[in-house]
Amino acid sequence: MAEKKVSSLPAKLINGGVAGLVGCQVYKGMLDCLAKTVRAEGYFGCYRGAAVNLTLVTPEKAIKLAANDIFRQKLSKDGHLPLWGEVLAGCGAGTCQVVVTTPMEMLKIQLQDAGRISAQRPVPTAAQAAAAPGPAPSLAAPPTQARPPPPHRPSATSITVQLLKTRGLAGLYRGAGATLTRDVPFSMIYFPLFANLNALGRTDVQAKAPFWQSFLAGCSAGSVAAVAVTPLDVIKTRLQTLQKGEGEDTYKGIVDCTRRILRREGPGAFLKGAACRALVIAPLFGIAQGVYFLG
Repeated sequence: MAEKKVSSLPAKLINGGVAGLVGCQVYKGMLDCLAKTVRAEGYFGCYRGAAVNLTLVTPEKAIKLAANDIFRQKLSKDGHLPLWGEVLAGCGAGTCQVVVTTPMEMLKIQLQDAGRISAQRPVPTAAQAAAAPGPAPSLAAPPTQARPPPPHRPSATSITVQLLKTRGLAGLYRGAGATLTRDVPFSMIYFPLFANLNALGRTDVQAKAPFWQSFLAGCSAGSVAAVAVTPLDVIKTRLQTLQKGEGEDTYKGIVDCTRRILRREGPGAFLKGAACRALVIAPLFGIAQGVYFLG
């Protein structure tokens, strides 16, 4: 069996970062566009949080892909890695990435929620606006109907500064436990499944797979893992949502959040967005893995 080439950690990090950035740029906006967002904020409302993704997805994917490779190398023996070793390597990769994933998700959720909360605020009717106290209208010209000012939507920088001021560094890591609970199982499912799909049809598992095979393997493994951990993603998102709309609960932790969702919305609530997550994550990981293996 040919000896496996071992790349250095900096090379893996650079390669993983480039792979993640390319994948994010291609998939963002293709499928992640819901009808409610378009109606409330317009087409470009679908891109809220994209800048945060583009900025932080590079180190996130660099850590995730490089860490998995390193753990696989450490756990393999004579070029062979058993299934338990693949799962354990994925567990290690998912654990390492949380240091970047948690603040990225936190900021992205607050940016995307700003439009949702603004859309829930009632707009005063013409009668209410006329009844509101204000200066007497001018006799020189009839009063014109003033348009309500557009709602203020904070930037990623302002949200970061506000969180650091009010909650300290821990504010960026709110929901870290839930993020860890989601990302570790995702990686434990994704990486073993990808490795086996990427090796299909090849007698020499050490040989480099063609781009199309790595791409399809990444898409398939990403879809399966995304759907499998959707309930954990629902819980994580609820915990990281700071601005609550009408009738939305404030949760005390993972267990409390799980219990309240189950009681108020039923088991089906834990699978909300599963199809959308699969459609978004599939091309992201397909492209990222394809580019990573090319590197």
